[in-house]
Amino acid sequence: MEKAILVGVKLNNEKIPLEESLAELEQLARTSGAEAVTVITQNRERPDRKYFIGQGKAEELASLCAVNKPDLVIIDHEVSSTQIRNLEDFIGVKVIDRTELILDIFAQHAHTREGTLQVELAQSEFQLTRLSGHGVSLSRLGGGIGTRGPGETKLEMDRRRIRKKISQLKTELEAVAKSRHLLREKRRSSRIRVGAIVGYTNAGKSTLLNAMAKAQVLVEDKLFATLDPVTKRTYLPGGQVILLTDTVGFIQKLPHQLIDAFKATLEEVNEADFLLHVVDSSSPYMEDQIEAVYKVLEELGAIAKPIVTVFNKMDLKELPKKYLKQYSPAVFISAATREGLDDLSIVLSKLPAPPA
Repeated sequence: MEKAILVGVKLNNEKIPLEESLAELEQLARTSGAEAVTVITQNRERPDRKYFIGQGKAEELASLCAVNKPDLVIIDHEVSSTQIRNLEDFIGVKVIDRTELILDIFAQHAHTREGTLQVELAQSEFQLTRLSGHGVSLSRLGGGIGTRGPGETKLEMDRRRIRKKISQLKTELEAVAKSRHLLREKRRSSRIRVGAIVGYTNAGKSTLLNAMAKAQVLVEDKLFATLDPVTKRTYLPGGQVILLTDTVGFIQKLPHQLIDAFKATLEEVNEADFLLHVVDSSSPYMEDQIEAVYKVLEELGAIAKPIVTVFNKMDLKELPKKYLKQYSPAVFISAATREGLDDLSIVLSKLPAPPA
């Protein structure tokens, strides 16, 4: 396991508490295979133009690197390529940002052809933004005397290569989207209701699908353990049949590259008749996580769909009943122990039928 120093920066315009974001970063690091050896934090009005974290904090980080000898430094923000390069030169250790860390996790956990294509697309779009940030010294984009030469050729070749790859990946993913559309049309003609299981990553979505549909989806106590959507049939009281689709988990500060790349998967959310929003009731940041999920659902244009809120992990922590009223329709369950699943089935059986 690699050793990492985590760097948390709270900017003035941010609502997410620094300790919450850092706790999540530590989980992300552990999921990717890195162990946090120490953490440093800083409050800033805005990012430092040169190092993102400012000269004094960069010097403190360099001292910590000399003592702890980490393999890498992870900054809990999206950081420009120039700032990363400046910081690496100053501290002598590899630096990655939050987006690159999440992309690495996605690359590890994509198993199907579709998942691999989506991760490749996100990585390629990320590389393109990094390439664009190399500055005048490398890009030579100014034109005229003193700006021509091999620098322009190399950078433009790299850009063309990546753009060509992005175009090919999008074409392949469009074919996947068409295939999914045909499957959805077939389901719709059968008048079977389809629900998409959404929620914060590691809230227990796959465990719920396994419990309700006797599925065998991978379940791990890690963020983004499953990336590829799985659809399974389940039976409700009175013999009703529904289909449930497990989707990729959401997270605070979810990089836009991932939302764009995973559109084919996230279409399952848009096309569903209803949403099962699985909430980790044991998390100290439960309400912030609910907000983060709503924010992504808004971005997807799916917030107006019927939503059943499923407060999971009640075996770990009980919640006051006010949450049932606040997020109605809602149920308390434990997917791990199967407690409350009958209540959930009854709520689902009372949802309106999809339009003809």
